[in-house]
Amino acid sequence: MSLPSEQNWLVLHHLITDLTKKGYEIPDGINLEMGLIRSTISSYKRDPSHPDLINGLANAEMSLNNVQGTLLIIAEEEGDEYVDHWLDLLKKVMRGEKVFEFPDSRSKFLANTPPGLITGRINLRVPLAEERVQEIAEWNGLIIEFEDDVTVQLHGDKEDLQHGLKEMGSFFLEN
Repeated sequence: MSLPSEQNWLVLHHLITDLTKKGYEIPDGINLEMGLIRSTISSYKRDPSHPDLINGLANAEMSLNNVQGTLLIIAEEEGDEYVDHWLDLLKKVMRGEKVFEFPDSRSKFLANTPPGLITGRINLRVPLAEERVQEIAEWNGLIIEFEDDVTVQLHGDKEDLQHGLKEMGSFFLEN
């Protein structure tokens, strides 16, 4: 599933890349903001019913609009035709069209933490019983994602995450 906000993010990401190649300086904070927006969209896609994530997506969309405004002002230096090209792409996105695909090679891990949560990731030496890790995660109120048999990503409140990771510490000692 591709959300309009995800496609909007992709268009702006490509615009940033193009402007940078043309020698324009992107204002401080835009790339960090884009990373946070991307994380928020990814988190929402994993659980579209979670109220915090719904609110997070709304905030991300407002941030996208701000970033878009800033970038289009910079793009104006390249002329009307250049701006029109990017506006056409953004209009297609608003109509629900898919303009860009994410590259397959992109990391499967979130670059940033979902809103209001802390993230921890553990790489284990050996595959472990998913049930045991899920038990610990559920007991501590953590969101858990299995990347593969030996990589687990956890999201939750700081104290819950610390406690859950402490309980899973014994897995690091296994051979």
